[in-house]
Amino acid sequence: MIHYHGTPLTPRAELEKVAGRHFCVSYAAPQDADWCLRNAQSVMWDNGAFSAFTQGKDFDMRGYIRWLEPRLGHPHWAVVPDVIGGDVDAQRDRMKGWPYPPELSAPVWHLALPISYLLELADSWPKICFGSSAAYWQVGSPTWQKRVDQAFRELNRYHTKLPWIHMLRGLAQSGKRWPFASADSTNVARNFKNKGAEKCPVAMVQRIDAVQTPITFIQENTR
Repeated sequence: MIHYHGTPLTPRAELEKVAGRHFCVSYAAPQDADWCLRNAQSVMWDNGAFSAFTQGKDFDMRGYIRWLEPRLGHPHWAVVPDVIGGDVDAQRDRMKGWPYPPELSAPVWHLALPISYLLELADSWPKICFGSSAAYWQVGSPTWQKRVDQAFRELNRYHTKLPWIHMLRGLAQSGKRWPFASADSTNVARNFKNKGAEKCPVAMVQRIDAVQTPITFIQENTR
């Protein structure tokens, strides 16, 4: 699993201590974008749709595409714009006009959407993001676990080798039974200053990055 650590991480001196890692930069909070482009192993560019949704703002599709233009290229990749709470037709409509190639992009399959839509995405895109929504909003909950189990079982039915699955907000699932190829989290940026925390982002990043996931799906009853 590749571990993408969310930004912004402040002050900048603390971010500089973890140079050379993988980072997630959101269009909604781009302060560290150019620093990460210069200093990261790779960058996951997040579309910021969730932040726009929670703030009651319209998502700026054109702005996001323009922002990515000088920043998107291997080994970096971008999350294709999605509609929070939208149905399959809304997702398809939002993705129309996306100008970047599939190998640099990852659409979002929200867990509340049909499995058939996940399989449709897996036929066309080499990388897919899982997004937790509706009844499955709490990553790691029993309901969430059952749904992710179902998703991987169905993917295994149709794919000898799984597509790259990225778990949004999912670094805490490292070491669990699901074969996520990558995940992101703002855990370090949000919590390294907290009372009782490790206080050092380097120590937190090293601990998180040392935990991996399996490359194949492990059924719960075989653990």
